[in-house]
Amino acid sequence: MKEISVQELKSKIDNKEDFQLIDVRETFEYEVSNLDGLNIPLGGLLIETDKIATDKPVIMQCRSGKRSAAAVMQLEQALGLDNLYNLKGGILAWQEAFDPTMPVY
Repeated sequence: MKEISVQELKSKIDNKEDFQLIDVRETFEYEVSNLDGLNIPLGGLLIETDKIATDKPVIMQCRSGKRSAAAVMQLEQALGLDNLYNLKGGILAWQEAFDPTMPVY
């Protein structure tokens, strides 16, 4: 599984690179704090595969990196996609590295 660090993600954002960020946490978690990604909870991911880009990098994100890793595996197996990346450490790593005031749980 390909992974990306929060530093690499911030660089992509700062450089306005073309990628898709998908947050696989539950909606109530997303509402607490998010990185402006598309919210598709893990449980409904395979139902909403039409929302997932196939023509650019897709970074899957969650709280700590575990659910997003599961999401990458599910999508790779179900759809055979090879443009998926797991955000190592999730939003907790982002908060620690860049935004200590970001509310997390």
